[in-house]
Amino acid sequence: MNGLPARRLLLVHAHPDDESINNGVTMAKYAAEGAHVALVTCTLGEEGEVIPPGLAHLAADRDDALGAHRVGELAAAMAELGVADHRFLGGPGRFRDSGMMGAEQNRRPGAFWSAEVDEAAAYLVEVIRELRPQVLVTYDPDGGYGHPDHIQAHRVAMRAAELAAEPTYRRDLGAPHAIAKIYWNRVPRSVVEEGFARLRAAGARVPFPGHAEPDDVPGVVADERITAEIAADEALVAAKAAAMRAHATQIAVDGPFFALSNDLAQPLFTREYYELAAGEPGVPAGERERDLFAGVQA
Repeated sequence: MNGLPARRLLLVHAHPDDESINNGVTMAKYAAEGAHVALVTCTLGEEGEVIPPGLAHLAADRDDALGAHRVGELAAAMAELGVADHRFLGGPGRFRDSGMMGAEQNRRPGAFWSAEVDEAAAYLVEVIRELRPQVLVTYDPDGGYGHPDHIQAHRVAMRAAELAAEPTYRRDLGAPHAIAKIYWNRVPRSVVEEGFARLRAAGARVPFPGHAEPDDVPGVVADERITAEIAADEALVAAKAAAMRAHATQIAVDGPFFALSNDLAQPLFTREYYELAAGEPGVPAGERERDLFAGVQA
């Protein structure tokens, strides 16, 4: 297995910062436990809005230099999480951030949203066959909240998992490999409601001018849809917060709260939740897994 650890986790995300918000605790936990944690990011996030005024010139409508800057932010975030293996799908800049749904950028040449799914998936097949992960984490079919790059990341990840296991597909990309378990990022509705109740109770102590709404949180589902829950100690929570801070053009973190470029406060979730989309659960029906590798044979 090329000297890789017995447990191998692969995460597929759309833009730099998505991984830290959604999976910072999970990535830090497994990296600290000695698992091989690999991140594939599908774009450089070139179309993101910029929070610090001093970096506003990086934006796509000015210097169009945000993507290169976010490569550095991602590297810093991964250092905080202890993750050494982070890659861009097809190499840095192969696919460009598509902007929000319906934007002109969706149709630009090279936009991830306009990429042919099987073509993009081939780049990920090569990674899967190299690393041979037992567990894959990505978005649900809606991408969590309808962003075109998130939807496309879901499509590419799911298709790549299928193609990687197919013995007749592109043997030049490596030997076939079947991923044992695929999870989608989720947040249980009760956790979101409790988090926003804390936010409201904090009142003037929240250092942002307004509050987001529970519906602004991606991937919220009924509690019974949650099949796995990853808890964190103080060190893991601190690592997640530090990773989020590293994405300074996109995220402002203050204590248990954070805000994106809209300056609307959200709770920083210290537990992370998943729905098993493919594979066999490692616990009896009705229970939540506390380990994404539960039931997996090394």
